[in-house]
Order: sequence, then structure tokens, then C-alpha cells
Amino acid sequence: MKAFLTSKNINIALHALIWGILLLLPYIVSSPENQYSIGPMPGAFFTIAGVIHMGLFYANAFYLCPRLLNRRFWWLYIPAALLLLFVSFQLKYYAMAAWFPELLRNKAAYGVVFGPSTAVLVVSLLYRKILDRIYEERRQKEKQAEQLATELKFLRSQISPHFLFNVLTNMVSLARKKSDQLETSLIMLSELMRYMLYNTGGKVSLQKEVTYLNSYIALQQLRFGSDVDIRSDMPDPASLEHYMIEPMLLIPFVENAFKHGTGGDRPVIRIQLSVQGDVLTFTVENHVDPVQDNSKDDSSGIGLSNVTSRLELLYRRHYTLTVNTDNDQFLAHLTLKLI
Repeated sequence: MKAFLTSKNINIALHALIWGILLLLPYIVSSPENQYSIGPMPGAFFTIAGVIHMGLFYANAFYLCPRLLNRRFWWLYIPAALLLLFVSFQLKYYAMAAWFPELLRNKAAYGVVFGPSTAVLVVSLLYRKILDRIYEERRQKEKQAEQLATELKFLRSQISPHFLFNVLTNMVSLARKKSDQLETSLIMLSELMRYMLYNTGGKVSLQKEVTYLNSYIALQQLRFGSDVDIRSDMPDPASLEHYMIEPMLLIPFVENAFKHGTGGDRPVIRIQLSVQGDVLTFTVENHVDPVQDNSKDDSSGIGLSNVTSRLELLYRRHYTLTVNTDNDQFLAHLTLKLI
């Protein structure tokens, strides 16, 4: 049933319904006593004229307009349309001469007989213009969708190498310390990489995203130990399984905090996430050491610019993001409607 109810089939059915009503109109609104006449026209002639109108309509809308009504051949359309109109007049005239001579002798009826051909030509022209407008809008939407998909693939492809670069830096730090936590860190990294490889093709449950965040934060805690005060306040992931979110959307804020907020004396990183109704609130706050921050590599800021682009592409008008740096304190606050 769904396969049948395509836009093309619905369009064909609608055309068949409209023309069916027009062709059978005399037999719907009139009676046998007056030969199913509509005005001066017998019902049979009205139906024949309707068939001529149908040919005129589709010949103009699907042949003349697409081929001639353009910048190159527009001047040919006018004589072609007039010729098509003349052909319809001739067909009606021969139909009257052959089967309805009494209508042919009724000069007063000529306006009602020949006038509709001009109206049908104008209607078919308008129909073609509307159809072209619809096709063009649909083409633009498809093009925008393709561009969006391409851009999202590009943005997602940036996440993995950027994230991997930061985490491998952590691994190097643990290896230099000959830390016993290196093995645990590698196991955590493998879980994170599995998530990145198999769960970034489309939206995922918020439960998985928060579990991913918790694993990343735990990995950082292994690296910094008590050198960084990490305060994370997030709900139990199991309570978030019914919500869906774009994957890897929140991690850049946390990455940014650990990249820029671990210098100075007793640095503090605060991460808070909550969901009320369908609205997610996510806040990350950290101290910024101006001296340390100026020494960061050129990749700094890739994550945040990336996530801003993705938010605009995927959640336009459904999110607010504020980023402030006051008194060497960085604050990112995101509210997001989980659509």
C-alpha cells in the first residue's frame, strides 16, 4: 500500500479524477430530457471537447513548455502555442460539422465552444510554471541535503583524529611515568575507539553518549590523579536511554577543558549535565592559564568550532550555546532540545 501511495501515483490519480469529473460533468449535472446539455452544448460534444482540452493541456504543459519556453527557444513558443490552439479549434469545428451541425449553425455558441481552449492553454502554462517551481525547490532541498550530509561526514571525520591525538598524548604521559595505570588506560581507550567507530553514523541514545563521557573523564583522572580537581555531576546513564542525540557532540567541550584547564595551581574542572523534559543542559567550566594557553599547538579550538558547526547544521533554532572567558575562567553552557 505504501509503495502505491507515492507522490507520482497520487499525482496521476488526482489528474484522472479531475479530468474524469470534467468529461462526465454533463451526465452528473444534467438530465436525458435535454440531452445532458450544458448551455448550448450537447453532453456528447462537451465530452469530446473535454478530450480535446485534455490533449491541449498536456501537449502544452509537457511538450511545448519544457522544450521551447526557455532562454534559447522562447521566441518559438509563441507560434507553437498559437498553432496548438488553432489545431484545437479545427478539431472542435470538424466535430461539430460531422456530428453536431445544429451547434455549428448556432453562431452565438461559438464563444462558449472555442473560448475554453484559450483558457485551458493559459491554465496549462500556469500549471507548468508551478510544477517547475516545485521541481526546482525539491532539487534545491535535495542538493542542500547532500551538502549537509557531506559536511557532516567531514566534520565527523575531524573528530576521531583530533580526539585520538589528545588521548594518545595522555598515553605517552603515563608511559613516561611507567604508570601501572597504562594498561587500564589502554583498555578504556579501546572502548572509546569502539564507540567512535561503530556509533557515529547517526543519532545514538544519550545513555551511550554519557557513558562515553564518563569513560573519557575516568581516563583523564587516571592521567592527572590528584593534580586536577575533576568535579563531574551527571545523571545515571540508564535513566537517559530514551533520549537521542548526535554522537560525539558533547566531548569537544570536555576535551577543551582538559586541554586548556589543567595548568596553574590546583586546577578545577567542573562538568555538569542534566535533562528536564526534552531539554538537555550541559555546562563545562575550567580555569585558563594564559601563559600555558599561548603555548598550545595550532589544533587548539578545532573541537569547539567543529561542534558549533554541527549544532548549527543539526539543531538550528533548537539550541543555545554561550561561551565566556572572564577572569581567566572559561565557561561553556549548552541547552539543547533533544528533537
